[in-house]
Amino acid sequence: MFRVNGKQRSWYEGMTVADLLRDIGDSHHYAVVRINDKHVSMPYFEKTRIPDNSEVFLIPLIAGG
Repeated sequence: MFRVNGKQRSWYEGMTVADLLRDIGDSHHYAVVRINDKHVSMPYFEKTRIPDNSEVFLIPLIAGG
């Protein structure tokens, strides 16, 4: 198990950030994800694994002018 934005989720061996985003089916575009105290940017979502018992925060892309 691990937490995503404060909610418990099931975890599986080898789960990456990209897997998580596909699993939750969230339509937001995320520029950065924080796993515990480490920030991961979009180009690394496919390669970055999420450890069991992690705290994950999804940080949406925000644009303005």
